[in-house]
Amino acid sequence: MKMASNSATSLFLTLFLITQCLSVLTAAQDFDFFYFVQQWPGSYCDTKQSCCYPKTGKPASDFGIHGLWPNNNDGSYPSNCDSNSPYDQSQVSDLISRMQQNWPTLACPSGTGSAFWSHEWEKHGTCSESIFDQHGYFKKALDLKNQINLLEILQGAGINPDGGFYSLNSIKNAIRSAIGYTPGIECNVDDSGNSQLYQVYICVDGSGSNLIECPVFPRGKCGSSIEFPTF
Repeated sequence: MKMASNSATSLFLTLFLITQCLSVLTAAQDFDFFYFVQQWPGSYCDTKQSCCYPKTGKPASDFGIHGLWPNNNDGSYPSNCDSNSPYDQSQVSDLISRMQQNWPTLACPSGTGSAFWSHEWEKHGTCSESIFDQHGYFKKALDLKNQINLLEILQGAGINPDGGFYSLNSIKNAIRSAIGYTPGIECNVDDSGNSQLYQVYICVDGSGSNLIECPVFPRGKCGSSIEFPTF
């Protein structure tokens, strides 16, 4: 009887562990595509909330990465998928200089960026663990930033961060002409109530390999003419 009891306990523990592993894997794989999101620092800072430059100094006048976000075709998204996988900066030590340049924090109080990157990994990155480990996740976002130079694309179309107003369609068309896919555009509002170019969403397939047409767009809150503020 004792041996049978031990066998039953052992079987129960094995099944429990398998169930736990499957639940983690299921959560990690439960998405259809990625949003790759870049933000314009001038628009982040030109609000009533304002901003704080990182401790490394004022970032370059360029779009910065906000994140690489697993998303579903119905507009929902998974988040915080693995509490046992906290951000570990030692795993991305060779990427830090690129992250400081291309993925700067603008939140207050001024920081090094580690809190921002930790948030992005733990909320979004952990949901892509079936595709990327931490190093792979951050490297993929940095490589996408190199691939999609939004400022160069827009300036090439005569759309400059000079405080002027540009049609929403002209911004979308310039990016589509350059990359072959329609972007999602998100706006915010400056102190004067003007709609301004804030974030650009590009969609990437579920393997993280190829750009795709977005199955669904975020709510952009943009007017037909939007400001492209200086930074």
